[in-house]
Amino acid sequence: MLATTSRRLCSLHPFGQSQRLLSSWASVDPSALTGSNPGQAYNLVNGEWGLPAESKTIPDPLNGEPFIKLPDTQLDEIDPFVQSLRAVPKSGLHNPLKNSERYNMYGAVIAKAAEEMRKPQVEDYFTKLVQRVAPKHDAQARAEVVVTRRFLENFSGDQVRFTARSFGVAGDHAGQMSTGMRWPYGPVGLITPFNFPLEIPALQLIGAVIMGNKPLVHVDHRVSIVAEAFLRMLHHVGMPTTDADYVHGHGSVVNEILVRARPRSTLFTGSQRVAEKLCADLHGKVFLEDAGFDWKVLGPDVSDPDYIAWVCDQDAYACSGQKCSAQSILFQHSNWVKAGLEEKLAQRAALRKLDDLSIGPVLTWTTDAMLAHVDKLLKIPGARVAFGGKPLEGHSIPDVYGAIQPTAVFVPLEQILKEENFALVTTEVFGPVQVLTEYSDEQLQLVLEALEKLEAHLTAAVVSNDPVFTQKVLANTVNGTTYAGIRARTTGAPQNHWFGPAGDPRAAGIGTPEAIRLVWSCHREIITDVGPIPEGFQATTS
Repeated sequence: MLATTSRRLCSLHPFGQSQRLLSSWASVDPSALTGSNPGQAYNLVNGEWGLPAESKTIPDPLNGEPFIKLPDTQLDEIDPFVQSLRAVPKSGLHNPLKNSERYNMYGAVIAKAAEEMRKPQVEDYFTKLVQRVAPKHDAQARAEVVVTRRFLENFSGDQVRFTARSFGVAGDHAGQMSTGMRWPYGPVGLITPFNFPLEIPALQLIGAVIMGNKPLVHVDHRVSIVAEAFLRMLHHVGMPTTDADYVHGHGSVVNEILVRARPRSTLFTGSQRVAEKLCADLHGKVFLEDAGFDWKVLGPDVSDPDYIAWVCDQDAYACSGQKCSAQSILFQHSNWVKAGLEEKLAQRAALRKLDDLSIGPVLTWTTDAMLAHVDKLLKIPGARVAFGGKPLEGHSIPDVYGAIQPTAVFVPLEQILKEENFALVTTEVFGPVQVLTEYSDEQLQLVLEALEKLEAHLTAAVVSNDPVFTQKVLANTVNGTTYAGIRARTTGAPQNHWFGPAGDPRAAGIGTPEAIRLVWSCHREIITDVGPIPEGFQATTS
């Protein structure tokens, strides 16, 4: 079955004439990535694309065949990257007082990039390239491309300098003015994960460069060829090739580049373990969007269970659960349990299938690891498999990746709160596994206690049109991106709103002018005081 899916993905959207339109910048042809014709990725440093001495091959997540050759950058080859970052002044490549024409330049570059991505063949190109490296349903992959294009539209033209807008405050006397400016960091790092191969690196890269920084970009090796293609497209429409470096390779090698180069700030999106290591290695000069054990609370007012089941299914299992905003735990009011929501969830999950990639390979958890986690949950008193809990069948997904049915494990609320169970229940499985539980009116405080104990505060949802209930839950929680109302979900692309965690001074953001200002610039206050010198001035000592 999955071999057929792989062939179908390779054959859809043949390029024909569109390939000629793309050939000036496209690094690989997703329709041709096979074991016999692997794509080659490249590093970029100081404006030059090149290869280190060694390469490594990435297996196709659909069938295990080698299909991409990546630069395997070694420690003795990192000096050019280190020196490139060290050469960037702390005042950046541009700022409100230096090279300000670059705001206009990037306004034009981003407008042209948006125009390029509006071409149907370019949208298809990125959609299929995303699907080849991080298999997901066409609707999910295409949405990632569309959101990226809309972001470019939002931040083109004068929006570049508007994002870096300064403000002024009158001084104490004539000739004095205080001006607050958004100032770049200069040399910065940008590290992003596999699950959104285009959207996350593209949005953060644009944010970094428009504020005047030069980033060293590293994307998870399993998908890094996508961001390389996006960067090549930016060069095609006018971005200077020296404005960002791009490195493939092991995380440990990239970590050493950052330690030696000492960037003024680094944005990291990924696992909490790596985030904490980076924070220590870089002396706290980081912004983080790390773990996301994301919760959803269904309030006492039941409305359209079929629709709510569909939203919950999308939140938990779209992209095979590999979203940092994926629904990890569902607190169901007893009224929803009585309405048969669990059965409806099981029915929705059963519709997911391999041949359209509505369920597919999990890139960071193996099948055995996910099933072992389910088995541990089932040892909790009262726990049971609500649905799923078995490996997928009839596929050729390599063992290094995971493949299981959409899975839900019910765990009683009282058991979740027990100290010996809480860490296990709230372990984020970056795959199609969620926890279900039930609460009554009298147990709402227990739900709030559980939410208070969580360590990760990325996304959340309060599904209710009861304003008193919603107010109580929102007032006692901290998640950075929280949806409220009967249509609330946990997953939503950052196209028209801020996306990021809260409750941590290192918390990053993405998607909005506020996010760009927070992550990619700092505040600088310049007080001008040009006089005149006051008449009759006499110096005194105080």
